[in-house]
Amino acid sequence: MKSLMSLTSIMLNELGMRCCTSVERDLKTITSRFEHEGLSFLTITLPSFGKDLLKSLDQGYVGSNQFSGFRRSGGLPAFLQGFLCQVFERSSGELLPEPCIESIRAIRQFCGLFEKINLRCSEKRVRKAMDSYVQCELEVRCADRRQDFGSSSRSLVSSIRTSFAMLFGDSINRVNRDLRSARYDRFLPKHGPGRTADCLVGNQKYYQSVWTVRLEAVLPAGEFVIPSWRWYRSLRGIDFHEPGTERPVRVVDVPKSLKTPRIIAMEPTCMQYAQQSVLRAILDSFDEDPFVRELITFQDQTPNQRMALQGSIDQSLATVDLSEASDRVSNQLVRYLLAPWPDFSEAVDACRSRSADVPGHGVVRLAKFASMGSALTFPIETMVFLAVVFNRFRELNSHLRGKALKQAVLRQVRAYGDDLIVPVDIVRQVIDDLEALGSKVNVDKTFFTGSFRESCGKEYYAGIDVSIVRCRSVFPTSPDDASEVVAMVDFRNQLYKAGFKTTCQWLDKKISKILGIFPLLAPTSSGLGRHSCIPPILYRSEIRDKSRSKNDYQRPEVRAWVVTAPIPRNGIEGYPALVKCLTTGFNPDVKHLKHSGRPRALSIKKRWVSVT
Repeated sequence: MKSLMSLTSIMLNELGMRCCTSVERDLKTITSRFEHEGLSFLTITLPSFGKDLLKSLDQGYVGSNQFSGFRRSGGLPAFLQGFLCQVFERSSGELLPEPCIESIRAIRQFCGLFEKINLRCSEKRVRKAMDSYVQCELEVRCADRRQDFGSSSRSLVSSIRTSFAMLFGDSINRVNRDLRSARYDRFLPKHGPGRTADCLVGNQKYYQSVWTVRLEAVLPAGEFVIPSWRWYRSLRGIDFHEPGTERPVRVVDVPKSLKTPRIIAMEPTCMQYAQQSVLRAILDSFDEDPFVRELITFQDQTPNQRMALQGSIDQSLATVDLSEASDRVSNQLVRYLLAPWPDFSEAVDACRSRSADVPGHGVVRLAKFASMGSALTFPIETMVFLAVVFNRFRELNSHLRGKALKQAVLRQVRAYGDDLIVPVDIVRQVIDDLEALGSKVNVDKTFFTGSFRESCGKEYYAGIDVSIVRCRSVFPTSPDDASEVVAMVDFRNQLYKAGFKTTCQWLDKKISKILGIFPLLAPTSSGLGRHSCIPPILYRSEIRDKSRSKNDYQRPEVRAWVVTAPIPRNGIEGYPALVKCLTTGFNPDVKHLKHSGRPRALSIKKRWVSVT
């Protein structure tokens, strides 16, 4: 903790020099409050201060309810006032006509530095998060009861279903036809490296001993569990679970911030396997549709980021963020939207788990479509949210048809999970529709009135990138703390790229003291080293007494720490090995049949590595 406080002081001093303001009083406040509040001041209180800054920028003034917990001096809090006075008018709190963007970036960087540090929450906060998970279920059911899932053509959900069909109808039709004719070429399943509800890891997942009756009706085990029907005798060892005996998802918490953990659900192996096959079919069909292929880019966040940049410049586009987004997508709504395609709807429903084992609450019947952890959560929520936005966009642009409407959509609408880009003209109506469907808009991360926009990890103010660097881990004490060492080196190099020269010098000394060697290396090198603006050709001159030339390749090498992550031994043979080879593609190296799963731990070792 002492190291974190030292980092805080050094960074604040450097930020003060950047913005030509004194931070002496601010440092005294930080020291005093850290002594009384502990780490929560850095990880909870300061991030809240940063969020109030963004809200003040969005509304154009510092409200009376902003920056609570900090003494006021005029219209602004006394804390960090040297920076704030360059953004807001001191006495009234009004946003200046030309605020200092460097000061905005400085406050954001300082306050958000430890917001996402990888530390486990207190048990009290974990229990509260689990309670919220169950409470969310009740709220989803209440939202379902308010909807008209009947035949009313004027209801909100009916209008959204029409918009959903306009966007994705052609793509889903292709998948629906394949299912109806029992063609499974698109449905290529796979097992991921993560853990599952039945505690199978790596290659052991291919020894499928469980399938469900619901899956068998639409995705038969003979087509997915065994290599071909020639192995049909192997199906005798599979236990087909009836709906009432299916294994529930296992709800667990993972680190997110010290304020609240992230709640995810580990799916049973058979469900995750089937979900991956349906996901593959959806993505394959999307690729055949030029419009949808451009509208949804699950592997690329840059379209959202570019549109957020545009919105910060001309205020034409808003960025909307949702809280508990995946947990608030109703299964009833998804079934209603997919009803025109019965075979596809049955496949999606068959690979959806119906209950969850929640710590402290037992097994709970799920009203949501799925939690984070299902392979279909992200694509389905993206499709639903896009349909909600497009529904309002269609009303606003009722004069557009066909290709002109599609081009307008591509310029002004985007969704990447719960990160939405919405035209400012319809943002309030979209928010109302989302809340009517049971979603909860995150007001702290939704911007549409000022010049600040944020989407997919990028933040912009008036067309200038004000994104920040976060410290994700506590500092290591020795090379044995491999994960912390890797995180610290990555943090240092991100800060260097962001221009924090003084802070990087302090970190270099800290890292060198722990590792002993911390050489200059290019970002493409396999070793842990300092990134620099020095041309790679000059690296060798700086480390000439500790380098060598590799004659085979005529390249300079240096001793450095290298990360090793041994994959656990986890072998398979027989037909499960054949299934893996057929579903993952040909690989002449058969080591993957002997070792699989995620590494249990990282380690670092000294080796000779290329400096470039």
